[in-house]
Amino acid sequence: MKLSQANQLNGTLRVPADKSISHRSIMFGSLANGKTTVKNFLRAEDCMSTLHAFQALGVPIEDDGETITIEGQGFGGLKPADTAIDIGNSGTTIRLMMGILAGSDFETTLFGDDSLNKRPMNRVMLPLREMNAQMHGDNDSEFPPITIEGVKELQPIHYVMPMASAQVKSAIIFAAMQAKGTSTILEKEVSRNHTEEMIRQFGGDIQVTGKEISITGPQTLTGQAVTVPGDISSAAFFLVAGAITPNSEITLTNVGINPTRTGIVDVLQDMGADLEIFNEDTQNQSADMLIRTSNLKATTIEGDLIPRLIDELPVIALLATQAQGTTIIKDAEELKVKETNRIDATADQLRKMGADITATEDGLIINGPTPLHGATVSSLGDHRIGMMLQVAALISEGDVELERPEAVAISYPAFFDDIQTLIQGGAK
Repeated sequence: MKLSQANQLNGTLRVPADKSISHRSIMFGSLANGKTTVKNFLRAEDCMSTLHAFQALGVPIEDDGETITIEGQGFGGLKPADTAIDIGNSGTTIRLMMGILAGSDFETTLFGDDSLNKRPMNRVMLPLREMNAQMHGDNDSEFPPITIEGVKELQPIHYVMPMASAQVKSAIIFAAMQAKGTSTILEKEVSRNHTEEMIRQFGGDIQVTGKEISITGPQTLTGQAVTVPGDISSAAFFLVAGAITPNSEITLTNVGINPTRTGIVDVLQDMGADLEIFNEDTQNQSADMLIRTSNLKATTIEGDLIPRLIDELPVIALLATQAQGTTIIKDAEELKVKETNRIDATADQLRKMGADITATEDGLIINGPTPLHGATVSSLGDHRIGMMLQVAALISEGDVELERPEAVAISYPAFFDDIQTLIQGGAK
């Protein structure tokens, strides 16, 4: 697929709904008692994998295209699936489902596509096994398919997280909600907290003090009305596009600004981007954003900032190729176990276009600014790499051909159309 180039980007977009919250709205709605309604749900492949998984587990879920209605059955209301459940490419779905199903009294097998089946699951399985969960990977490996066997009772856990991972933390929290007694989790760094926020929203109880999380089970949840804000991870591609493309001014509406997710905003501001945030809605944790073409300077991204922008790092690396000086990204080992090894994937693909970028054990070193040129590149089956490369192509001298563009639909089916809207200068 030939990617679009642009002399300028102008217009207004409403970015797709937040992927993390969309996943969890289905999960919590299914595990609560009574009716949950979800508006502004992200109907992308990953989130639909979560929806279909709970339907396979016997949860009545209806979607009229506007509102999703879930008749929650409670933790104990899930039923055995007729066959193994296909999770597609969604790491969030499989890892959180492992925690949810850890306390079930029946056996379930979860599998995914070729990419997902190469992603390690021990980081979730090991703490869950400490809680008496019975599960194993394909041929007793740590890779999917993952089979979760039935257990009578889960035990509480005191767990020190070896990495900052919202997926691992959330899987343990879901299991802890079913265990009898109090579990504590100590985070390495504070990671995105949508699971904790939604427990409270659905009437559950969880205590968070700094990096320590405490949760006592078993708990019962009650159905709620959920409106999903826009996904800042999707907005990030347009924030970077607006900052690096000449003569550009882009407004993004209804962007989620949960503080555990706004690392991209901190980085843009630190690099000198011309960014405005307005119309803040504190209850919905959302706001509008305006980004203009910017003169950028290098920065260092490390430590407790990393979990707040982990999914945005590939496009931040692109941003750094257009900044004056040397940008260093470190403490980002988590990138190695995403849909691809995103450290190597980002460096390899951007180097094809002329970027001065080096992969390290835990991050990237980027020297800028460097002009980008045409090349044949690949998403490698990773939606965020594919979208990042389209943003890079906007400012390239020469044609950029993208292999495996279909991966973008995993989180943002209309992404290429929305890029065209901004190139044409219209509002959407």
